[in-house]
Amino acid sequence: MINQVHQHILDELQQSARTDTIFVVTAVLFNLIVLAVNSAVAGSAISKNPNPSDDFVLIIFMGIMVNSVAITALLTGRSTREKLLDGLIVMYQDNEVDKYYDSSLLSNYGKRYLSFSIVILSLALTSIAVPLVIRLS
Repeated sequence: MINQVHQHILDELQQSARTDTIFVVTAVLFNLIVLAVNSAVAGSAISKNPNPSDDFVLIIFMGIMVNSVAITALLTGRSTREKLLDGLIVMYQDNEVDKYYDSSLLSNYGKRYLSFSIVILSLALTSIAVPLVIRLS
């Protein structure tokens, strides 16, 4: 039974890692697309005949919703991973094999999630700031 539980936890950890990767890649690609769209809209908004809807489009495409979902998903993934790894450590301790698993890996995972979040937030801010600079100059 222990082998089945162990395999289940490992499968869940792998699924969590794949899901996190999908959210990070999607958020990065979305932010790059938003940056391009917002820059184009901002460029046309400063022309001689600006379209009033350009400002509205600029605000909508700032990506607040997608980035919020991505960050929330990463935080959920982080929490899930911590719980699964905590269970794994307890299982290893119960079976006296915990000396083979370095618990400092838990803090490394936390740092990785923080790095992912910083990348997403940095791109989100860039996708907002650059077009606004273009629009307001």
